[in-house]
Amino acid sequence: MSDTLRNLLEEKAILYNTPAFIKDDPIQIPHSFSDRENIEISGFLAAMLAWGRRDIIIRNTLDLIRRMDNSPHEFLMNMDADDLEVFRDFKHRTFNGEDCIFFMLSLQRLYRDGKGLYQPFYEGYQKNRSIKDAILNFRSEFFLTDHKPRSRKHIADPGRGSAAKRINLFLRWMVRKDHAGVDLGIWEGIDPAHLYIPLDVHTGNVARQLGILKRRQNDWEAVEELTAILRGFDPSDPVRYDYALFGLGVFESK
Repeated sequence: MSDTLRNLLEEKAILYNTPAFIKDDPIQIPHSFSDRENIEISGFLAAMLAWGRRDIIIRNTLDLIRRMDNSPHEFLMNMDADDLEVFRDFKHRTFNGEDCIFFMLSLQRLYRDGKGLYQPFYEGYQKNRSIKDAILNFRSEFFLTDHKPRSRKHIADPGRGSAAKRINLFLRWMVRKDHAGVDLGIWEGIDPAHLYIPLDVHTGNVARQLGILKRRQNDWEAVEELTAILRGFDPSDPVRYDYALFGLGVFESK
């Protein structure tokens, strides 16, 4: 890849990977908390709702957090069957109240069991230092809670070819050591070098226009292909270029 292309990505990553990015992005949700558990839970919920317009994602995630009395961890630890009714009418695109109640029950089980969100990802990762294995292990653990088949689509499965954009976004938030202070980087034990790009329509289109992604579908193969190129630019922190690709696609699409 040319130095010109690398310099462009460096320039745009620096431009958009700044604290100013936070105020209009769903990452503002976990940034509003200071303790680990609330950062994890609110970040997970924000990332899982992160499809569609960013302002609507933020609005609906804030609504969800308000229904948890603005204290997600405490709410989950003390939640009973009656408390679940507050989620019955929640909706974000195809994520409905039934899905939301399942998510709450599964999160409650993870935190009451002492695993939280981190441990299932870490246990999968440490086998082969593989983010794909981390996601698959988390997915397996998350669905141990009783659920309707419809809810399975809301946790992506890279084993079946999904790009897993929202889970990769959540992992970027939790794992990446960000000197600019945007990504939170609260999870030790997972190497940021192994993260994968959160591939969506914007990043995919820009990457193809730049010639660093050949595959047409936005699937796991495309995620691996694009991330491999970005690792060539920065082996220790490849997903920081997500800011460059996203910024070019959303703010400089012309």
